[in-house]
Amino acid sequence: MKTYDGPTSDHFNGLHFFDPDGAPPKPLREVLRWQFSGKRQRAAWPDWAPSPHADTPPERVDGGKARLSFVGHASWLIQAGGLNILVDPVWSSRVSPVGFAGPKRHNDPGIAFEKLPKIDVVLVSHGHYDHLDIATLSRLAKNFAPRVVTPLGNDVTMRSTDSSIKAEAFDWHDRVELGGGIAVHLVPTRHWTARGLFDRNKALWASFVLETPAGKIYVVCDSGYGDGRHFRRVAEKHGPLRLAILPIGAYEPRWFMRDQHMNPEDAVKALLDCGAQDALGHHHGTFQLTDEAIDAPAKALVEALDAAQIPQQRFVAMKPGQVVEI
Repeated sequence: MKTYDGPTSDHFNGLHFFDPDGAPPKPLREVLRWQFSGKRQRAAWPDWAPSPHADTPPERVDGGKARLSFVGHASWLIQAGGLNILVDPVWSSRVSPVGFAGPKRHNDPGIAFEKLPKIDVVLVSHGHYDHLDIATLSRLAKNFAPRVVTPLGNDVTMRSTDSSIKAEAFDWHDRVELGGGIAVHLVPTRHWTARGLFDRNKALWASFVLETPAGKIYVVCDSGYGDGRHFRRVAEKHGPLRLAILPIGAYEPRWFMRDQHMNPEDAVKALLDCGAQDALGHHHGTFQLTDEAIDAPAKALVEALDAAQIPQQRFVAMKPGQVVEI
């Protein structure tokens, strides 16, 4: 497998990327302990849990507005400034290195692929299979030939599989002009990445801050909370934020997931730290990656908001096909 080759930095040692303020992923022995321990309590998900929503987006959104359509898991269509931007697009039925096994989809994408408008830009946050889906990227390349903006090294993964994917790789703190008055910043996030057993953290991971005519949108596709410094730094450097998209699922068991995935209580703290006016919850309810029940994140988010005395309408757990306009 080809991997990134570039100069060292404060988060790349010449072979592996790392987060100076984060935590490394758990070693394989801990993965096996979680997966095969007799004490594991994995909730049963329904085989199919359809969303009551489905979206047919417009061709473009102009003016001072932004339209956000939740596709499912961490996939979004963001329309603003005349641009159509997909985030971590996954239309595949499984998120796995193989098509016959691995986490399967429990509901349809909120937008049928055939109903997508012309896609101009794709943002891919990191290399895990539930975020970087080569089959979907190849399909998008064939139909729309969009720019694909991604952190360092993930472009190598994409082009080594399909040279038609127009991948452009950037580092943390880079700002990329997308057109239409829209730009994206790649910002540090508390996570990690891999595609196989031998390429752990040989590519970079990131969150995104989008500058749009409707305000700044902070898109966190995967992150642990830690002490919250990543979110406070975004507030300091990029605030004020109109909207934050925050992960609320894939968090149990906490002893294993705490460093890399937020639970709803963490996500509420992240909202307060980043200072966004409103938030949308994603990364739940489509692929069973961890042990909590399918509806646990949405229920726990309500409880966490009540405990923090935050109005429910400020932070909403999204379902595929739901649309928000700002």
